[in-house]
Amino acid sequence: MQTNFTLAQLADPDTARSEQILRKCVHCGFCTATCPTFVLLGDERDSPRGRIYFIKAMLEGDRAPTHQEVRHVDRCLSCLSCMTTCPSGVNYMHLVDHGRHHIEETYTRPVADRLMRRLLAVLMPRPNLFRWAMVLGWFAKPLALLLPSASSDPGGATFPRRLKAMLEAVPTSVTGPSPVDHPQTFPAAGARRKRVALMPGCGQQVLAPEVNEATVRLLTRHGVEVVNVAGSGCCGSSVLHVGENERAVELAKANIEAWLKEADGAGLDAIVINASGCGTTVKDYGHMLADDPVWKPRAERVAKLAKDVSEVMAEVGLANVTPQPLTVAYHAACSMQHGQRVIEPPKKLLREAGFTVKDVPESHLCCGWAGTYQVLQPVLSQRLRARKVANIESVKPDVIASGNFGCNGNIAGGTGIPVAHTVELLDWATGGPKPRSLQ
Repeated sequence: MQTNFTLAQLADPDTARSEQILRKCVHCGFCTATCPTFVLLGDERDSPRGRIYFIKAMLEGDRAPTHQEVRHVDRCLSCLSCMTTCPSGVNYMHLVDHGRHHIEETYTRPVADRLMRRLLAVLMPRPNLFRWAMVLGWFAKPLALLLPSASSDPGGATFPRRLKAMLEAVPTSVTGPSPVDHPQTFPAAGARRKRVALMPGCGQQVLAPEVNEATVRLLTRHGVEVVNVAGSGCCGSSVLHVGENERAVELAKANIEAWLKEADGAGLDAIVINASGCGTTVKDYGHMLADDPVWKPRAERVAKLAKDVSEVMAEVGLANVTPQPLTVAYHAACSMQHGQRVIEPPKKLLREAGFTVKDVPESHLCCGWAGTYQVLQPVLSQRLRARKVANIESVKPDVIASGNFGCNGNIAGGTGIPVAHTVELLDWATGGPKPRSLQ
């Protein structure tokens, strides 16, 4: 793609990187076939190629985007399916993040939109505050019946519909903090084979605390010492995807400092992440801090240490398996298959645990969760969930598994089939308790 940036514009490192990304695009359109929003809407403006043109125009023009440009960029899920498909290696992830940041810096959103986005950016990275918000949301949940339902109109991302989606996402019960979600060390059972830091996360602590608990049990049972490092927390993705890059960098730096202090002290073989969306972000810390000569090498070191829990268990291997004769539909979370390119390890582990594993038709398409997307774009999110659930149900599984708590919660809201995190099933098959969703 031909670009027309000035030398002054290219002096900005972010713009210079985006210009290189844009120049790789050859307009082939392969990305449109695997883009969830284009598959749903058939609108070129709601495809990666269309959004690339919008981002190019706003960056080259060094101007605020139009309402139409913002609308179509906002509809992007950041599922990164286009990056898996692209034959030219266009790094759409970095380009769309730059585009979102430019929008937040130059475009004035309606008051209700700004309020909703700010609320999400404040709550999501703070588990304690988020937990209290869920408690209040539980009391307010009946009010969702008074709000308008999502319509078939893809432009129906109005404040009342967003508020309804937010209330509907509140779980029926909210538990207190898990005993594993504070700084401490969990010794390995028997001889220690590895020592790892467990990323505590943020939203998962509130919505699915059982995932960290199952992870600790599984790893320690297999000879891995696990440390929950003081000072580590949110990866930064929840604010990065609403354009708050500076806040994302602050969160990244806090994690990097905490983990490297531990690595340089007692030592770490890996940083284990069990929420695939977080894993994609942490593995990209080197890019996030590319312009900071002090933090860049530290960020790259952390990115190399970061591994999904399935990658670590694939290295360690399962032991003392009691096979569970269930058919599992494996949902490959977008951040896992497209962001991290971790595809086979989770399925291989599930098979080794005795489960019959089935792939899901259209597995490359997003379930509609995408972090804050289910609230900010409720109409498209619900349509994608319905499509995903229909594909899953077509393979007639006993249970659905994925490596991302957000996908699990979203899919569970559209089907009666039990949904569990992959690590919960592996924990159960090697001596842990039966997953709560299967009880």
